[in-house]
Amino acid sequence: MKIRIFFIAFILFSNSLYANKLQALYKLYEKRSYMKACDFGLKIFQKYKKNPKFLMLYGLSCLNADHIDRLAVPMISLRYDSKAQRVNASYFATILLQKKLLIHALIDHVDLSNLSLPKTDYLLSKVFELYSQKAYTKHGYKYHLHPNEDKETTYVLYLLGDPKKGKLVIEERHHNRLIKTHRYW
Repeated sequence: MKIRIFFIAFILFSNSLYANKLQALYKLYEKRSYMKACDFGLKIFQKYKKNPKFLMLYGLSCLNADHIDRLAVPMISLRYDSKAQRVNASYFATILLQKKLLIHALIDHVDLSNLSLPKTDYLLSKVFELYSQKAYTKHGYKYHLHPNEDKETTYVLYLLGDPKKGKLVIEERHHNRLIKTHRYW
């Protein structure tokens, strides 16, 4: 089963989103200023914490900013009143679980090949899938993961710093040139 993000296009047409602060959040998201949107959403969270459209937009902003630990609250707060809420809550939960399992596997050398979790289009989810399929080569403490569909792309997975306090790092590389580094707490 492949989980895909159920994008909330109806947000544009929703009357409740046109409140000034929610509109500002949406504009940040629309401009792909995900970090600013995530931080702004955190500031206005108490006022809008029961608004499902806010929760989804805040969660998606934080996801795109690689602040996935902030997904836990929207995931729990989203009720099951609509398909969009259920899909997004499951999407957030899947990514959080995959991150926790990758950290567990890297620290404790746990085999994840027997797990079958939903697939998402998020980078960490792709890396989880490759790691659990053992589609990597190990160089020291780093795992070089090789997607089948793109031979020029490599993801480098490792823990940075003290494993108990450090960060999970994924480097995106194209022709072995660093494109982007993702750090997860």
